[in-house]
Amino acid sequence: MKTPTTETTTPLPGKAAAIRAMVPAIEMKDILVRFQGKTVLNGFSLQLFPGEKLVLTGESGLGKSTILRCVLGFVIPDEGRILIRGKRLMPESVWTLRTLLSYVPQEPELGDGKLDEWLKSPFSYKANADLRSNLDRLPGLLERFSLSEELLHKEVSALSGGEKQRAALISAILLQRKIFLLDEPTSALDSKNGKKVLEFLFSIPDVSILAVSHDHTFLDLADRTVELSAKGENNAN
Repeated sequence: MKTPTTETTTPLPGKAAAIRAMVPAIEMKDILVRFQGKTVLNGFSLQLFPGEKLVLTGESGLGKSTILRCVLGFVIPDEGRILIRGKRLMPESVWTLRTLLSYVPQEPELGDGKLDEWLKSPFSYKANADLRSNLDRLPGLLERFSLSEELLHKEVSALSGGEKQRAALISAILLQRKIFLLDEPTSALDSKNGKKVLEFLFSIPDVSILAVSHDHTFLDLADRTVELSAKGENNAN
């Protein structure tokens, strides 16, 4: 039986038809994933279009986080194919395609050192050197995400869960990735700060978001929601 889904779409007059004519930011086709003899995803298909914000919902254990990990290349499907901006995800292409993605897990691991150092470190690499001027946006992003500049001088190991989540999101924005993969990114935030963060993320027009969340604000803002369930034979296209 195929992994069942129920889809809800927010009407987007004029926009929906236009974005669906584009090459999908992410395309998953007939994905089969088994772990230790248990089928987690079976025949799962999904398309995420440029600029679209899509949220996966459903009970625990139905494969939502596995979907994100497949796109990242952390989990290799037993069957099916994944394309990122039209290019197939393969062992030889995974590292290049990951540069198009920003992944924010529920509990980000930020390593050691000061937050300021962690946020600046990606710009020491040649691939990101041209984006270094984006660090000028850091004070404004901290304020928008209700974080103090004093936090920059704090050890990342001492940050709260909510502070780590917001720091990881700020890093994704500074690096100008066009596809965000978010796994319960506001789970450690109160409703006020969670809403503030999400409203900003969803206002970025050229960023595609594929998220796992049960946050009602997330669901209200999404262009599409796809609910995975234990019955049925639908897909997410």
